[in-house]
This record gives sequence, C-alpha cells and structure tokens, in this order.
Amino acid sequence: MEESKIEMDRVPLVEFFIQSAERLQVSPIVKYSAFSFLADRFVPFLPTFIQAAGTSSSSWLLRPVTQSTLQLFALISLWISTKIHNSRPLSVACFKSLADTSIQEQHFTTRNFLEAEVLFMQVLNFEIGTANIAFFFLEDLWVQFKGVAKVGELISIEVCMDIMDLLYEKEEMSVHFRSPKSLAASILVTSYLITVPKQKWEFPVLAWVNFVTSCKEDDITRLVTKILKHVLRPS
Repeated sequence: MEESKIEMDRVPLVEFFIQSAERLQVSPIVKYSAFSFLADRFVPFLPTFIQAAGTSSSSWLLRPVTQSTLQLFALISLWISTKIHNSRPLSVACFKSLADTSIQEQHFTTRNFLEAEVLFMQVLNFEIGTANIAFFFLEDLWVQFKGVAKVGELISIEVCMDIMDLLYEKEEMSVHFRSPKSLAASILVTSYLITVPKQKWEFPVLAWVNFVTSCKEDDITRLVTKILKHVLRPS
C-alpha cells in the first residue's frame, strides 16, 4: 500500500478507531496514547518501513496492507496502550472478539494479533513513550483553567476531546500533534470560543495560555483559526 493509499483510508480508519475505543470503554489516556501510536507514528512510518523491509518481510499482513489489516493495527494500538496504562490490561481475547464483529472483510486469529503486535512495535522502533502527547497537556490546562476562571466551568473536556478526534481525520491537521503543548493550548482556546457565550468573553484566555505554556499568542491565534475552520466546516 502506497502512502497516498494510506492517506485515502485515513478517515474510515480514524472512525473505526474511535468506535473501537468507545466499545471497549477505555479511559481517555488509553485512547489518546493509542491514537498517538497509530496516527502520529505508525501510519506515517509504515510506508518507509515496508520499503526498507522490501521482499525480506515475511509477514502477509504487509503484502499488501489492506483496510482490514489497518483496522487490526488500530486494535493493536489500543491493546498496547492498555498494557501501559491499565493495572489490568484488556486481554487479547477481548480484542479478537471485537475484531470478529467489527472487521467484516477478514478474520484474524489470536496468532495474527500476536504477529501484528510485533510488527506494530517494529514500525514504531519500540518507542512507546506517552509523556509527550497532547492529551496530557490539554487535561492539565483544562484543570488549571477551571481553577482560575469562573467560565472554565463552561468548558467541557468532552468537547475538547471531540475537537482532538476531528483533527486526526486529516493529515494536514494531525501534523499539529507533533507540537503537543501548543496544540493543547489551541484546543482549549477553541473550546472556549465554541462553548462560552460571547457576552461572557471577559477572561483573557489567550494571555493566560501564553503565560502558562510560553506559546506565542500569534501562533495560538493562527492555529485556533485553522482548527475552527476545520471543525466548523460544512459536513
């Protein structure tokens, strides 16, 4: 599968991932760590990995990469994330059961899951750190904002997470996850503009996020404008 093909399948893959996370009822930190593994690292690095492996790769999962195997890898990202964040990770049987009902075009065995996990880790070069993801910064900013501004109670973390989900749909927007602190600040400001009534726009939210994060106000303003155009675009 060429890089352009992976990009073309991005929206259904993101939708499958979100639906799977909801069905598994994982916590937000599990979901967004897995999202980072899948969309920020695995999908962008996969074409290079396949090209470097050439004909030496013996895995049928990569010959070729199909929408079904991408869905399998989406489940793998969630499985790995539960191992990192949950004291009792979800079992492979749980993920296989979900795959049996949600991946229509192909049947995957437990052995396939184990093979896919190894491949996934190889594509990531076994780098599965989660300390530098946007959700960590966003949650911290949201808690701080509620503590300093009365209008902070009007901002829902669920709205912030919905915005994050929408940003993952398009490659040109998801690249901003590479700058997690500025993205988190921009998402909070965007949520403020969407959910707080205009007559209550008294708190200097831009100056506050600049003070807390050291992100430049002009940079935040430009990114907020891009996010608003993306999330409020006609469907």
